[in-house]
Amino acid sequence: MLQNDSACCWKMGEIEGTYRILQTPGSRLGAQKTSGVSTLEPGQNLLTAMASSPAKAHERDLPIKIKMLDNTVEVLDIESKCYGQTLLTEVYKHLNLIESDYFGIEFQNIQSYWIWLEPMKPVIKQVRRPKTTMLRLAVKFFPPDPGQLQEEYTRYLFALQIKRDLAEERLTCSDNTAALLVSHLLQSEIGDFDESEDREHLKTNQYLPNQEKLEGKILEFHRKHVGQTPAESDFQVLEIARKLEMYGIRFHLASDREGTKINLAVSHMGVLVFQGNTKINTFNWSKVRKLSFKRKRFLIKLHPEGPYQDTLEFLLGSRDECKNFWKICVEYHTFFRLFDQPKPKAKAVFFTRGSSFRYSGRTQKQLVDYIKDSGMKRTPYERRHSKVRASTRTSNTGVPKQSVPFTEGLRTPGSPASTAAPFHSVHSLASPASIPPMFAEPSPSSLDPRAPYTRNPDKTTAAPVEEAGRKLMQQPGSPVLQGLPVDHAQLSSMVLKSPLGVTAAFQVNLNAGAQGSSPLLSPVLSDAGGARTEEDDEMKRKRCPTDKAYFIAKEILATERTYLKDLEVITVWFRSAVIKENAMPEGLMTLLFSNIDPIYEFHRGFLKEIEQRLSLWEGRSNAHMKGDYQRIGDVMLRNMRTLKEFTSYLQKHDEVLTELEKATKRLKKLETVYKEFELQKVCYLPLNTFLLKPIQRLMHYKLILGRLCKHYTAEHRDFADCRNALKEVTEMTSQLQHSLIRLENFQKLTELQHDLIGIDNLTAPGREFIREGCLYKLTKKGLQQRMFFLFSDMLLYTSKGVTGTNQFKIHGHLSLHGMLVEESENEWSVPHCFTIYSAQKTIVVAASTRLEMGKWMEDLNVAIEMAKKSTEKSEMLLENSVCNRSNRSSDEVSVEQESEDDIHSSRSSLDRQSHHRANTTMHVCWYRNTSVSMADHSVAVENQLSGYLLRKFKNSNGWQKLWVVFTNFCLFFYKTHQDDYPLASLPLLGYTVSCPVEADAIQKDYVFKLQFKSHVYFFRAESKYTFERWMEVIKRATSSPARSSLLLPKEKDTHTD
Repeated sequence: MLQNDSACCWKMGEIEGTYRILQTPGSRLGAQKTSGVSTLEPGQNLLTAMASSPAKAHERDLPIKIKMLDNTVEVLDIESKCYGQTLLTEVYKHLNLIESDYFGIEFQNIQSYWIWLEPMKPVIKQVRRPKTTMLRLAVKFFPPDPGQLQEEYTRYLFALQIKRDLAEERLTCSDNTAALLVSHLLQSEIGDFDESEDREHLKTNQYLPNQEKLEGKILEFHRKHVGQTPAESDFQVLEIARKLEMYGIRFHLASDREGTKINLAVSHMGVLVFQGNTKINTFNWSKVRKLSFKRKRFLIKLHPEGPYQDTLEFLLGSRDECKNFWKICVEYHTFFRLFDQPKPKAKAVFFTRGSSFRYSGRTQKQLVDYIKDSGMKRTPYERRHSKVRASTRTSNTGVPKQSVPFTEGLRTPGSPASTAAPFHSVHSLASPASIPPMFAEPSPSSLDPRAPYTRNPDKTTAAPVEEAGRKLMQQPGSPVLQGLPVDHAQLSSMVLKSPLGVTAAFQVNLNAGAQGSSPLLSPVLSDAGGARTEEDDEMKRKRCPTDKAYFIAKEILATERTYLKDLEVITVWFRSAVIKENAMPEGLMTLLFSNIDPIYEFHRGFLKEIEQRLSLWEGRSNAHMKGDYQRIGDVMLRNMRTLKEFTSYLQKHDEVLTELEKATKRLKKLETVYKEFELQKVCYLPLNTFLLKPIQRLMHYKLILGRLCKHYTAEHRDFADCRNALKEVTEMTSQLQHSLIRLENFQKLTELQHDLIGIDNLTAPGREFIREGCLYKLTKKGLQQRMFFLFSDMLLYTSKGVTGTNQFKIHGHLSLHGMLVEESENEWSVPHCFTIYSAQKTIVVAASTRLEMGKWMEDLNVAIEMAKKSTEKSEMLLENSVCNRSNRSSDEVSVEQESEDDIHSSRSSLDRQSHHRANTTMHVCWYRNTSVSMADHSVAVENQLSGYLLRKFKNSNGWQKLWVVFTNFCLFFYKTHQDDYPLASLPLLGYTVSCPVEADAIQKDYVFKLQFKSHVYFFRAESKYTFERWMEVIKRATSSPARSSLLLPKEKDTHTD
């Protein structure tokens, strides 16, 4: 934990400037309080400081030339004695730049070193010849993840900075990477590939020093970006650049104590040391106690427990260079690591010596809150080098963002601001002000569920619902929104905007104490907004191919999009979380990301190929290509052969999963980050589930290719490629099948380990998960609801308290050795009742239906038989893993005593999370009175599906288009396939799927009906094939063979029939 407690600690003639970093709790980004020192007077802020600065006159008599990131030069007339902050403010106002704190203005001093303009000093005291000096706008703070940038316009400016760094050879990288970056810049500036136009453009625009040599590679890469928008290209540029070692790095020449020439740099992580372009050391902010300088010497004082000596010393070229680097370090630390701006420093009674410099802008956290709360109107902006001359400033939903949503309002055109300084452009290009506003109707891909639709300024229709939502969130103990958990204390009102500007709230009661109302009832998808006209649907359907192979290929595309988003949960979001908190050891970081990154990169390219092929198949591509593209087998074969090269990475997933689990147990900091990350909306499944996705995806390829081969005749032109692709993927799945079974079992055990209180080592070697579900246990108070967990060596039973937690507390465990199970309905006069006799105790339980009882008894008997054959007794295992409770050994029925402590379930547990995800199978089983076996989980893995569906409104004939993902027995709803997290979810255990009956009055084709008790939903597919697929996967996943084969004639099951 870091704190800016930077009183200038002085001894006469010694240290010239210090910046102390105290290891005190509560000062890291997002903590409760911080303290620090600023050069402002108490009660002053930047604006009042500027206003109170002396000025003789208000005439503007100093022309300042500033080169923007697009290389245009603007001239700003300012007062001769104005401060740097005034100049910065006028530039940001001219650009209408909202996320301005990432940027700064730099200029070259006499020694030609680039210096940042300081806000708290007059410009004329910093720039020696201001009338003739060319200043330039530049990115000052580079966040580790471009997804943290909320504005499309900000990402555009960052991409221009990367372009500048490439041209100036600051961003050094391999030729392949450089060519790839330039290809995305080309796509952003001139659009889709056209060889003659590309070559002409490259002749007149120099992106790289050695551009001519790489021209062929640039064109080859650009050919693959067909259909990519400028905004998407900008994000690709940032995604590639952020992974480079030189991303955001600015070298400062220095030497160490031995006189070895090195380069110093600073980043969000800390102070970096390079030899040439190779990073040889990183001093994380968490290791640094104090930064200071004395003349040319730069000193880093470390915490004594570190692996280095207490103080490190580096020699820079001059005092000015040393002070300049020290200032940048101070600013980087404050911006990325502190919660608040440093507090004003009290004036010294006597004179002080040394630098009083402190960062005086907003921290990243303050900037995030400002964007969230201030209510900015997104306005058009101009891409000077692009065919797309103006773009509406919206957040691109295809871009990963922080988990905290930013609900943005509207800023009125006449918002209070000082009069803008007059700019006049040096170039003949039209300035942004001369371009009329363009508010084009955004496509579904541009709609962001986290921000209001910007086209409609009239908020009157949404206001009442929004206000109601705000009140709902303010009430203590108010229900949490299903699919939208409150995962951060600083979240604003959880109100989602529909495409028509009308609020669509997803409200479900998640009050754990109210057992009568289940939090797993279907989300109330609002009838407002999103309605579609039937004519549009019919026209679109007529334009698309009708061949079954086309719809199978479209399924590959849809599921690949979901799969890539799932990989990003690890490669983008989780990486960002652990880097931000410096929570994961380097060895584990390397093991995890070196195995999953190559797979992620491969599938990004694969997805592009599928998208391009489907575009050509539908005849809507603007690419200049001809040929027979109404097939998918060649694309699948080529990529399945390439994917075989990644088998070695997939085989290491076992080690990755094991090492990650060990590290979370060993390192409290990593455990905290892990648990907090699982509460974020983007992590819509248990985190380690995403690590299994690459192997599970191979199984999906095998099933889909099998359907294609079955559909085609042997003479079909695509049959041979599909058959060969199937052969390739079958080889891979046969190698990984046993590994997948083992991994799925380990994943389930670790998931339960996190969700259960009172067990320490659930992942013991040899233990297999068999079934989890809800049964009613006979106690002195009668039948009490309990969650039971059956493993290969024991049976656990747990309860869920009435507190805010969603974890389950273990009440007891029974060894399977010597266990006997028999039906006892007649003995106890309780329906679906059976008795479990064990060495420790005897318990009586009842299932919700006869079907459930049959499943439990069958699995228990099979598990008991397996335990008999096991040579090793598991008593020691049980003693070591389950926290001791007093178990009585008796032949009589043990009627459980319920204490107040059991009911309220140990409030003080450190493992407790106040807002745990409520759609895991454990919680679904609890509320639906059902159970799920490992066999059911395996069937569900094979039956996953994604795609657009139309959902019928409850109270009208309108239909709402949603992107729907079916996985882990649950439907997840998104506005578009580009969204990062679901709007709502609907667990389907206990639901039946069928066709509508006449009484439902549904007049449309391809509609299926989902029903659980009184909850009914209608969904409409685009074709017969997709309709049949949705029916098939939902039936298979929610009604496994075990669910039907055990149905006894004594009673019809009302819950799962």
